[in-house]
Amino acid sequence: MYVAALSPDEGETVADVFYRNESHPGAPKLAPDADGFIWMPDEGFAQAFAQNATSDQIALCRAVQMPISVKSIQEPVASPAWKTKPAWYLLAEEDRMINPKTQRFMAERMKATIRSYAVDHTPLLTAPDTVTEIILEAAQATLT
Repeated sequence: MYVAALSPDEGETVADVFYRNESHPGAPKLAPDADGFIWMPDEGFAQAFAQNATSDQIALCRAVQMPISVKSIQEPVASPAWKTKPAWYLLAEEDRMINPKTQRFMAERMKATIRSYAVDHTPLLTAPDTVTEIILEAAQATLT
């Protein structure tokens, strides 16, 4: 189950797919700090990461943020699970972090069952019932 996620192919990096298409005009400019970690700027949470979230949810996201290591997004993927397992992909039509065109490209390439919704990058937070429905659909399809 992929929820507005990056899903590189074998030999690709996260950066390869992330930068495949243009960024949303409201997307924050992400750059590593001196230690090689990328942090979401505070304004990025409300403008792009979780623009449909409440102010309390956005504050919580900022408070618990974990950085991304530059090394991790530059490491080529070995053999992705979607090559050998059925996949479902929640395509976030209002995502300002991962271009929806990029999401569609990845989901189609994976031959995933695609469910497209007008949600932001964080539907686990802002549309949990939708995410739950897709997880249950995937579980039912693969367990029966």
